[in-house]
Amino acid sequence: MSMSSVESMTPLSSDLFYDILGRLDGSTLASAACSCATFCSISKEEKLWENVCSSMWPSTNRDDVKSFISSIGGFKKFYADCFPLIVNKEVREFRWNDYYEYPQEWAEAVYYGYEDEVEDISPSDFVSLVDIRYQDKTICSKVLWGIPYANDFNGWFYDCPFRMDLLAYTSEDDDQADAVTISLSDGLPPVQSIERERKDGKLWQELRGGIRLSWILVNHKIKKAANLSSWSTIGGQKHWPTGKDFLIRFGSVLPAKDILPCQVVECILTMKFRLIHTEGEGTSTTLKITELSMQLGDMEGSHLNGRNTLLVLKEALSCRRSKNYSEALESCHLYSKVQSELKEEKMRYENRLDRLWILGSITACATFCLYCL
Repeated sequence: MSMSSVESMTPLSSDLFYDILGRLDGSTLASAACSCATFCSISKEEKLWENVCSSMWPSTNRDDVKSFISSIGGFKKFYADCFPLIVNKEVREFRWNDYYEYPQEWAEAVYYGYEDEVEDISPSDFVSLVDIRYQDKTICSKVLWGIPYANDFNGWFYDCPFRMDLLAYTSEDDDQADAVTISLSDGLPPVQSIERERKDGKLWQELRGGIRLSWILVNHKIKKAANLSSWSTIGGQKHWPTGKDFLIRFGSVLPAKDILPCQVVECILTMKFRLIHTEGEGTSTTLKITELSMQLGDMEGSHLNGRNTLLVLKEALSCRRSKNYSEALESCHLYSKVQSELKEEKMRYENRLDRLWILGSITACATFCLYCL
């Protein structure tokens, strides 16, 4: 916008400017705020950013969530924290035996966490704001206060593998009223037959391309937030023909410096769908979300326990982010690449050890036989 254009708008009503800015999305609103002093002043209005957040994340539209966001710094700060996605390019070239080269004093800490640090973090400090979209239509919005079934005085949570289930249905819950589904009315392509879908995978491709997940984690004690999801999918698996299920993965790469030897871990967000299909005159196609869960995994594929997970999640709220979605996806793909290379190196290392053990055994037997002669 040129300076002459800005000057020509000066006589216009501030209410008109407010109405104009209120129609913008977050990125455009932020850009407009940099164009002139008038827009900059109006863009500081919290109500504008509240509307932006409500449009982007419907889970923020609840009265209790609005009060909560205001208490941790307001909607403008919340948007600035949660719109950019987590990017972590500090995935160095690992070697399998790196896991055994950390200082001896880490021996207990890397598996059980530093007690004094963990005491400052409680599962109740965290709030999850989760939104699922398909083809730009909101399918589900949920708010989770704290971490379910995590009791501060129960040791099982801290020492067992961490897993947080936001949605979890079994085959016995098919008629559950509050089930989250995607149907033809949501833009889902019809499936003419199971056999046809197995061949062309049209529904599978449409689902991977159209589903979006936002999982915002907030720590109210330190007043920080971050989106742990990659927004679009980073992987998946079609369970044909063993079942009518789809599995789709989202996630991000989180820093774990001074927490785990691998320095970085993967936040794994798993979403499972079950295909409900009827053929004949009343052909219908519906996908039911049977699972939405979060776990954290290290480079070896092991899931972190609750204690280390709390430490990593707190650290993640201060890590680097980017507004470039492709950069965030690249970070996840880089992690997967290094993880695969690490597994191959581990297998080669173990094979070398096996060969050395066999060679040592043969040498020992030969020596023993010579000694007997």
